[in-house]
Amino acid sequence: MSEQWDVRRTGPEQAPHRVLMIPGGLCSTEFYADVMAEPALAELGLVAVTMPGFGGTTAPEDVTMEHYARMMADFAAEAGCDVAVGHSLGANVVIEMAAAGLFHGPLVLLSPTFSRGDEAKFLAVMNTVGRMPGVGIAAWTAMLKMLPKAMKREMPAHRAEALAADMAHNDPATCRRIVRRYYEYLDRYPALVPRLCEAAVPAWVVRGDHDEIGLTDVERRGLEACPQIRTVTVPDAGHLVLVEQPARVADVILDAATGTR
Repeated sequence: MSEQWDVRRTGPEQAPHRVLMIPGGLCSTEFYADVMAEPALAELGLVAVTMPGFGGTTAPEDVTMEHYARMMADFAAEAGCDVAVGHSLGANVVIEMAAAGLFHGPLVLLSPTFSRGDEAKFLAVMNTVGRMPGVGIAAWTAMLKMLPKAMKREMPAHRAEALAADMAHNDPATCRRIVRRYYEYLDRYPALVPRLCEAAVPAWVVRGDHDEIGLTDVERRGLEACPQIRTVTVPDAGHLVLVEQPARVADVILDAATGTR
């Protein structure tokens, strides 16, 4: 099955560490292109994979977060990855991989959501509207037409067109289905900081200094109190920190992979 996925690979075949990179919701491996091109990561094996269902790829029948965690963990084992990086929704999949005991290596979490209230307001609205009979698909279709243009403001000018076009490849019905299951996951695990801490794996939580995804004081204190978790705030970056500040993200990934910086 994974032979048909959108996979991007760089780095030496015999690299000492191999890093799995999972993009966020609506995003493909194109969003990791700048990070993967950073010289700091030249000696690592890098494997980016679009979550099946996004970017025009085929979704599995089961689109729960738990199933995505199993799929990505199986792929990581198949690809020989010992570090996992996730952005946004992909970061939450990485959290679940570790929390379920499916992955035991270091984690780099780029702008994860630790509770339902932290999530972007527009996504909560889409989840509600998307459940309305006769309205949901139309709402998602309209949103997917508008969102890439709106997101351009957060992207570097030289990458905005390519990344916006990439987001336009998403299927409204598939996105509606995945987001519904995502919110059900957030309702099952309303406090994800303790779940991450109890996974007992090294983790770097990376957020831009003006990220629109929330982080409560309780969540921040929980992260700071957990000995194996490090928090990193990246200046001049929002939710798309991997696109806005790829060199800084690459440094954190190198830290996680090698423990030498």
